[in-house]
Amino acid sequence: MPETPAELGYYYTAEWTPHAATWISWPHNPATWPGKIEPVPGVFAEFVRAVAAHERVNILAGRPNVMQQARELVGDVPNVTLFDIPTNDCWIRDYGPLFLASRDNLPPAMVDFRYNAWGGKYPPFDLDDRAAAKINDTLAMKRFDPGVILEGGSIDVNGRGTLLTTQNCLLNPNRNPHLSRGQVERYLADYLAVRKIIWLRGEMAGDDTDGHIDQLARFVDERTIVAAIEEDPADENFGPLKESWERLEKATDQDDRPFTLLPLPMPRAKFHDGQRLPMSYANFYIANGIVVVPKFDDPNDAVAVETLGRCFPTRRIVPIYAVDLVWGLGAFHCMTQQQCATSANR
Repeated sequence: MPETPAELGYYYTAEWTPHAATWISWPHNPATWPGKIEPVPGVFAEFVRAVAAHERVNILAGRPNVMQQARELVGDVPNVTLFDIPTNDCWIRDYGPLFLASRDNLPPAMVDFRYNAWGGKYPPFDLDDRAAAKINDTLAMKRFDPGVILEGGSIDVNGRGTLLTTQNCLLNPNRNPHLSRGQVERYLADYLAVRKIIWLRGEMAGDDTDGHIDQLARFVDERTIVAAIEEDPADENFGPLKESWERLEKATDQDDRPFTLLPLPMPRAKFHDGQRLPMSYANFYIANGIVVVPKFDDPNDAVAVETLGRCFPTRRIVPIYAVDLVWGLGAFHCMTQQQCATSANR
């Protein structure tokens, strides 16, 4: 029986730990933004310029037309590297490698979970499923392949042994129908080295991921969680988000200590072609020196920025307009995957 990452001494780090790089995939699939892809590369370019001022940004830009556009928009940005790795879609959070750290100076490593486009909703996804392995052709890390489906946006960790996730996603039969909750928990423990798992139900109007945690609740330090809250009782998100908050109030960390909870208000609902957009300030991305926060031209933009500013006093908060991006059903956390500094080749 092969030794698992946890047995060897690897663990999955919290997002605020130092990064060696941020990985993204350049947007190119018009089916992701029906009739509205034109402004999206510009949003990616704004994001890349903000993050590259603080850390390396590695971009998957396979196929000549994709590579050409990426070069035109960000090819001149220092600290940016383009890779000729093709993808089906841009949401690398869910199919990219999960980079591991160790406390024992072990060789760099990653976990490559399988990917099926959120339960087979958006085929084809073959290129995305192979992206982590293709990345590792360049990095030459130790690569663990659990052989089960898991999206990076469905989990969040505090780096000390506690993981946040949702039942609607990880226990959905469209992911791993052969696995029980106990077996899913075993995989999380073995491959990410977590000891405590907090399960929310996982519901948000407009979300097509079956309840990714990065829309609902996020760790901002080892013992603090920000959670999306809907203040309007008439809104369809009011009840589900209230239930999530109540579960978090009762939750404890790996040492059985309660968390500090901070509310992140929801923006007012926006629709495109009759479809509600899954807008949430919880879909922020923590980079070295900055936190990129989606803004939606909403009064609560300022509240979200102020709240996250208090959570990250040593980082600059960078709000970027995200309504066009969210028409593709994702935001800044969905489009990124961090490579922890301790995973870098020595």
